[in-house]
Amino acid sequence: MFGSIIRIQGKKCSCLGPHFYKIISNILYICIYIYIIQINHIRCISAISISVFPSLVATVPPNSAVALEAAFCGGNSAKATAGINFLKNQDDSETHFRDDTLHAGQTNGELASLLCRNSSSDMNWLIDRFDLDFAVVSKLSCHARARTYRTKDSIPGMALTYALIQMVEKVAEVSDRARLVTKAEVFQLLLRDGKVVGCEYKKSGRSSKEYGPVVLCTGGFGGRSGVESVLVKHRPDLAHCPTSNCEQCSGDGLKLGAQAGARTIDLEWVHLHPTGLVNEDDPDAQRKVLAGECFRQAGGLLLNADGNRFCNESGPTEHILAEMQKNSGPFRLCLNTAATRELHWQCRTFISRKLMKCYASGTDLAKDMKIPLQKLIDVHDAHAEAFRNSLKRGNEQGPWPGTNGRTSWDECSGTRGCGKCDFRNVLVGSRVAEEPFHVAIVTPVILYCAGGIQINSHAEVVDEHGKGILGLYAAGESTGGIHGKQALSGNLLLDCLVFGRLAAKSACRYIFGEDDEFRPCPLQTFGASKNDGPA
Repeated sequence: MFGSIIRIQGKKCSCLGPHFYKIISNILYICIYIYIIQINHIRCISAISISVFPSLVATVPPNSAVALEAAFCGGNSAKATAGINFLKNQDDSETHFRDDTLHAGQTNGELASLLCRNSSSDMNWLIDRFDLDFAVVSKLSCHARARTYRTKDSIPGMALTYALIQMVEKVAEVSDRARLVTKAEVFQLLLRDGKVVGCEYKKSGRSSKEYGPVVLCTGGFGGRSGVESVLVKHRPDLAHCPTSNCEQCSGDGLKLGAQAGARTIDLEWVHLHPTGLVNEDDPDAQRKVLAGECFRQAGGLLLNADGNRFCNESGPTEHILAEMQKNSGPFRLCLNTAATRELHWQCRTFISRKLMKCYASGTDLAKDMKIPLQKLIDVHDAHAEAFRNSLKRGNEQGPWPGTNGRTSWDECSGTRGCGKCDFRNVLVGSRVAEEPFHVAIVTPVILYCAGGIQINSHAEVVDEHGKGILGLYAAGESTGGIHGKQALSGNLLLDCLVFGRLAAKSACRYIFGEDDEFRPCPLQTFGASKNDGPA
């Protein structure tokens, strides 16, 4: 059991005051680690508990602990492939970014604006402090500008989370500033006079209590679809869908928040992704790996069972999903040599896991699909012709409606009301027969739960009356009201970063006051008490 005595050694630090949090799961290690880097003189005996989800991290103060339900760190964030959005190019602006976010999700203007406004400063901190190289930029669907960045030779989410995890683990090994507790399950918040003062968790059959403010970042509820699951309760129509979520994403944050009277929002908004990868050895597996939107933006084409294109591969997710329902599978994501070269590391990884095949030629691909080679040639020729018209007749209005108010020359997608306007790595039909292809069979999967615990602009959890619950904060997929109907591609990792940092700062401010001046944390505020328990 840890108490909550906080001491400071040496001078007052220049960051957000001394550091004292309680964490409950996945990506909040981002915000926590902020202060591991910036605070060098703080000592505190604090309690950090975590329910659900593999990924967490610790706080700076000595003897801090993070409890994880899983046996390892990582979480859904480590599997994110699309990248992360932030403002970098001079032709972009916060206004453009906010408008794109609001248009995609039809969501809360305040939180969406905050997400966009903080993107650059928070990403610059992340890149500078952890020496991450997010150098590859893409313009994904529903973006007016190219602003989604990823690493060149790794999965973006993996590069980001592992850099943070490795540094936290190193701190835990060489000092007493951090402690990771795996295979632990938080099952109860501790409340006193309407305030959250800690939590109780189980590990190896024993219960322990930890005291301090709590930050819920337990992920969503898309990982389990049993009869009594949160998913079945709010979206029974999706119970049959495979998922890209970890098993620990079961809505634990919602259950814990309910103990303190937390309000929930948008629980019906569960986002699907069209290109979950089907493993050839286990095609019916409930958990699948994603091929992010970057594969389609690099030039990947989606083909139905007959070898025809059936959608705008660069279009909104809901458009692609709707067209998949109208067509017959198996659906294939096909990348030519140029497209594969942009995503070489990812393709190589997917092949090693039997999630993707490499065909020596289009002839071999057509044979495996049991379609005439001429079908593939015609499909690529029509696609290339639409691209040529877009270049040659760019000032003319195309015959079909396109995306973002533009018009399109692509008949295949244009006749379906969402004409393709953005092309990359286009292959002409005459080269198909000899062209190597990387191909994956894909299917829609559950990606993200946009609904969850409602927070305000300080990442404070609010009650049914909209009032902040003292001592309780949340970030990441455990929250709702940020993304709405459909998250803008690249905003999910950004959500964890921005609101994770806000939650950490708010927890500090709660303990140390608005002036950020150090003051002792009295034992009676967070110390053990026989009265601690549910409200």
